[in-house]
Amino acid sequence: MNQEAVVRVEVRYWSWFKDLAGVDHETFDIVAGNDLGTLLRRVREKHPKLEEVRRSTLVAVGVEYQPENHLLGDGDEVSLFPPVQGG
Repeated sequence: MNQEAVVRVEVRYWSWFKDLAGVDHETFDIVAGNDLGTLLRRVREKHPKLEEVRRSTLVAVGVEYQPENHLLGDGDEVSLFPPVQGG
């Protein structure tokens, strides 16, 4: 039997992204060795409204912005949020 290792990643939605996703956070189980881009595709498939704001989405793992090829590990926290607004 070929069982792939699985890691658990917490995804948090900030600001009005909470409204687009319908939740403020959720957990995804992904195959170990998957990257941030793979997780983001799953998130956008589950929450299509987030696809509409893809180009203006900021993404961090922990407290650091990361590229889509960043490898995720067990217990990582991914944050999705809009650009900072001021006024």
